[in-house]
Amino acid sequence: MIAVVAFHAQLGLGGGFIGVDIFFVISGFLITRLLIDEVTTTGRVNLARFYGSRARRLLPAAGTVLVITAAAAAALLPPVQARSVLGDALASALYVGNYRFAMHGTDYLADTLPSPFQHYWSLGVEEQFYLLWPALILGTAWLVRRVGRRTTVPYFAGALLVVAVASFALSMLWTHTSPPWAFFSLPSRAWELAIGGLVALSAPLWRRLTPGPAAVAGIGGLVLILGTCVQLDEHTPYPGTAALLPVFGTALVVGAGIATPTGGAGRWLSLPWMRGLGRLSYSWYLWHWPVLIFVPMLAGRELGLIGRLVAVSASFALAVLTLRYVERPVRYSAPLRRSPRRSLALGSTVTAAAVAAALLLPVFVRPPVGPGAPAPAAAVEAQSTLGADPLTDAVNRIAAAVRAAAQRRDVPSNLTPALDDAATDKPAVFVNGCVRSWLDIGVPECASGDPAAPTTVALVGDSHVAMWEPALEVTARQRHWRLETMAKITCPLQGTQITSPYLGREYTECQAWRAQVFDRLKAERPKLIVVSMSRRYGADFGFTTYDRGWRDSLKALVMRLRSTTDARVLVLGPVPDPHSTVPVCLSAHLSDTRPCTPARDVAMSAAGIAAEADMVRAGGGQYADLSALFCTDTVCPVTVGNDLVFRDDNHITVEYAQSLGPVLGLIVDRAMAPQS
Repeated sequence: MIAVVAFHAQLGLGGGFIGVDIFFVISGFLITRLLIDEVTTTGRVNLARFYGSRARRLLPAAGTVLVITAAAAAALLPPVQARSVLGDALASALYVGNYRFAMHGTDYLADTLPSPFQHYWSLGVEEQFYLLWPALILGTAWLVRRVGRRTTVPYFAGALLVVAVASFALSMLWTHTSPPWAFFSLPSRAWELAIGGLVALSAPLWRRLTPGPAAVAGIGGLVLILGTCVQLDEHTPYPGTAALLPVFGTALVVGAGIATPTGGAGRWLSLPWMRGLGRLSYSWYLWHWPVLIFVPMLAGRELGLIGRLVAVSASFALAVLTLRYVERPVRYSAPLRRSPRRSLALGSTVTAAAVAAALLLPVFVRPPVGPGAPAPAAAVEAQSTLGADPLTDAVNRIAAAVRAAAQRRDVPSNLTPALDDAATDKPAVFVNGCVRSWLDIGVPECASGDPAAPTTVALVGDSHVAMWEPALEVTARQRHWRLETMAKITCPLQGTQITSPYLGREYTECQAWRAQVFDRLKAERPKLIVVSMSRRYGADFGFTTYDRGWRDSLKALVMRLRSTTDARVLVLGPVPDPHSTVPVCLSAHLSDTRPCTPARDVAMSAAGIAAEADMVRAGGGQYADLSALFCTDTVCPVTVGNDLVFRDDNHITVEYAQSLGPVLGLIVDRAMAPQS
């Protein structure tokens, strides 16, 4: 628990998240010992008593904290975030939150808009473990009786060993291919529980250790745990092989404790204040994370070291109160202990109350609708005034809309898409497989515009090129172009080697995809290749946006595309970086959007854009600086006309892309025009 709190409070323990692994081993040890003792003594397991005991132990505190946290989320969080978070509350109340987080691809080790219920994932794993483990034990006992064996422990150990091996193999695979599922799911964590169970089954062997070797084993296990806490960090692929150290370290400590409970590591772990922390650990775990989420909101700023220590202390105080007035009175209630039915009824009531809170509280979250007067559309027609250049005229019209938006403070009532719908406002290419995900390779057929046309325009790059597809699709239809989208998440086309922070390893899928794209472009011979990419790549990816390597790789990319395909190459400049999840931010600032509106020099790098333009032109390509379509000289508004500009923290909405369609069409026309 100390490790988990220190990690979440950023107190210098980068690997403190392994505290959950320690918990799983201990839980596997305790529950396996309890079930095996009963089944070997009586031949059965009293499931009502087992689940009644679990309900008394876990559900009252979990339900209490969940309801209070849900109410705080509804009151304190921006409406868009609150509605999503209350969905997390519902999943957590039903103990399937771990799968919700896995399906949403939540990075537990990241800190971008974390859910105050994210720590409930481990309770989901634990509850699912309680459902499956008795079935495993009883099923093994039944099979042993069927074959007429009397000695059952080796068979139980064999069953747990099979679970451990299969689960660890799955954990290894998913850590490499699907990190959220590896981190959050029971199948990939069951091996840790099984290791604890194997320690319980091997208790007679541990008891044979003399105090000296037992003390060495316990201290060695503690050293493994502490070393792992210090050596790992949020960049470590996890669980994978890295989880072996804390798991086996915990197994050594527990096993040694069987042999010498007060010797070696046990001498420190059995100190009164340590045991007191142990009694508080469950309630402290429940409280510490939502307190760390909500206290900065109440303070109106990010917390420094002192602030984080105050938040940790507050969560500790809440844990003491919960232990005193919720956990102990229910856990040790004589009427409840005597009656499994009453205990189960209590657990059902607590769960129902938590579910009801998660379902009803969204009613009290105000709809995030702008209070401002309706705004005119930002779209422009592809036409010009007499004697004016069509492209210059179209850019000026959008720039005028951007300047007007910069003067406005409130969110227009006719904002499109609505803030509640922004997260799902994605072009079709993001959901039909055209934009390849992290693990996907291959370049599927993704043609729009006029698919049968002989003239092909290729959109190539990471997700930032795909967000421009709605801007060009109408123009492609009108001009009779075949618009071909080739995109892959966090995989810019330029460069050679790339690391994926999401996968925690070399991004081999990106390199393979790049090669396939070049083969496809060489075969299709498009007339124009439009390249775009995010400009938020940092050292975690193996290169940094706008640095010398980035600029050189961009020039080399343009030259390679020109030489291998004979196509024109157009590189689109960056969109602003809003430095916030815009729909969430706006939902909290409907009357004054300035806190969500970044300064231009923060959102755009003028020097970086100029350097990119020089390198692209040096490589024989063309460059489109899009700054005027998003920013004034001073700011980059996040609503323009009645359009929401960003659907998240970096991608533009379909609606704003379509508003810019005529401008993008003219930019592409110019790039394809014969050059004098």
